[in-house]
Amino acid sequence: MRSIWKGSIAFGLVNVPVKVYTATEDHDIRFHQVHAKDGGRIKYDRVCQVCGNSVQYSDIDKAYVSADGDQVVLTDADFAKLPAAEKHEIPVLEFVPSEQIDPVLFDKSYYLEPDSATPKAYQLLAATLERIDKTALVHFTLRQKTRLAALRVRDGVLVLQTLLWPDEVRAVDFPALDDAPAPRPQELKMAETLVESMSGDFDPTEYTDEYQIELQKLLDEAIASGSGKVETAASAEPAEQPDAEVVDLVAALQRSLEASGRRDADAAPAPAKKAAKKAPAKKAAPRKAAAKKSTDGKTAARKGA
Repeated sequence: MRSIWKGSIAFGLVNVPVKVYTATEDHDIRFHQVHAKDGGRIKYDRVCQVCGNSVQYSDIDKAYVSADGDQVVLTDADFAKLPAAEKHEIPVLEFVPSEQIDPVLFDKSYYLEPDSATPKAYQLLAATLERIDKTALVHFTLRQKTRLAALRVRDGVLVLQTLLWPDEVRAVDFPALDDAPAPRPQELKMAETLVESMSGDFDPTEYTDEYQIELQKLLDEAIASGSGKVETAASAEPAEQPDAEVVDLVAALQRSLEASGRRDADAAPAPAKKAAKKAPAKKAAPRKAAAKKSTDGKTAARKGA
């Protein structure tokens, strides 16, 4: 890996020099566009709309257009004057409970490597974060953009995860949910049983990108054939799927439970059975008492006679 940034974490008065590395990589198969007629590769040309000439990337500046149509052009020298462009420090703002950070805010992840001959301060910060089970909120400036980020530990290594700003998360308002009926107790019970039957410990190595595997297989077969094209076979028509709105939820849950090896008895609510057993007992008790009282009354009447 190659570091993309150097700086230091400011943990109070403790300075932790670090190098920053991108923590993830994209394994998607890359394609380029070609002319469908002859297979010639399509190239893009940066053309100026004023002079009509091609422009090299080194001669391109950035422009901002306001809502009123006013344009402001900024050069690399202008961006370099901004305080954020010169900031190579990651200050710790505060420590917060990890569960309070909504996962929707997470953006990109970076590994931090100690950039010091004696990484004692790095190890101290990592060990502290593990012991307190909290996440450090920090400021992180990368590529001329200041970001809020979460600093945590993964396998003994400090990990920086940039966070979206609150106004970057869209607010949702779905009218269809306003008058939606609440799930019935029987549906909830069966759904919970289905969840239990499908529960387990998360192991990311158990999952694979089937699409990429099949795509690579398709490409390998085309290369092996020497034709340079994929031989397509007639695909079967997809089976007609029932409308999700008209499917009986209880029936669908029951079929799901049966497919997972569970039975309806596991999801049937137990309180109803208990109530059915107790009901006759409460009615029988008064009849026995009344019968005993009637018998005692008859016996007393005979003795009096």
